[in-house]
Amino acid sequence: MEKVPYQGQTLTRWRVGNSTFLALPEKGARLMNWNLTLGDGSVRDVLYWPENADFADIAKVRGGNPILFPFNGRCFDQGEIFFWRAADGVRRAIPLHGIARQGDFKITHLDARGFGAVFVPGAEAKVAYPFDYEFTVTYRFEPFGLSCEFALTNLGREPLPWSAGHHFYFTLPWSEGLTRSDYLIRIPATKRLKQDPANGLLIAGPALQPDEPMNNKALIDTFHTGLRSNEVVFGEKGRPGDITVRLGADKVPHPDATFVTWSLADDSPFFCVEPWMGPANAAGHKVGLHLVAPGQTQKFSVSVSVR
Repeated sequence: MEKVPYQGQTLTRWRVGNSTFLALPEKGARLMNWNLTLGDGSVRDVLYWPENADFADIAKVRGGNPILFPFNGRCFDQGEIFFWRAADGVRRAIPLHGIARQGDFKITHLDARGFGAVFVPGAEAKVAYPFDYEFTVTYRFEPFGLSCEFALTNLGREPLPWSAGHHFYFTLPWSEGLTRSDYLIRIPATKRLKQDPANGLLIAGPALQPDEPMNNKALIDTFHTGLRSNEVVFGEKGRPGDITVRLGADKVPHPDATFVTWSLADDSPFFCVEPWMGPANAAGHKVGLHLVAPGQTQKFSVSVSVR
């Protein structure tokens, strides 16, 4: 573990076996890059990070793993985007993907295998989510993988709503000369959904096969739920080096647990595979919305490995 100056920031870098991880825990608890040194000495980027990223507006940086809290995606209240309504009946503004990916965190521990950080809500975050709570993010790094745990503790007197998740920007393609059509993704979902852009409601999604080529446009902005297994696997057809993303510790997750597949454009150098607690706008339609009782803590864990 070492400190690294980069574009006016001080980053932390870990080398664990064949893997190197680069993170800025104090800003959004953002894991920025993960690369893997292969047997021939070449380096493969697992997580994509763009050059010349604007750290002053880190929420808009398409790279690494933004933390989505307290809610994923776009919230709607009575058909109006970027609002939500809590049990007290008050409508509150909330940004895309919530308040943590652009927020400040305080490091609670830092060692040779990872870090823990607690969210420090700013003024905007306190207005958007005005509750008494503690939200922590803990990363553990392995030679060929990582795990990340969210923990939300309710320090108040009313049930605390949340539906959080991850936004992993995986480098794709990762081999020179290949395109997305050379990659397959296996998602064990029994239901596919979309979000109606007009009102935020869930609507029927595309019919997909268990294995799909990753250039299939129907994958974009699709919620995969009703999961028969907690593992999504994707990689190059017939070659080693697949990536496995696991949602939670149970082999069959909660019925509302969701994987999201997304990319910005056909030629973007990344493809996002995102494990979420539930579909977008959970606070509105209640699918995938979880409540933390006063004095209690709920956790949400994911892991990623290369094999």
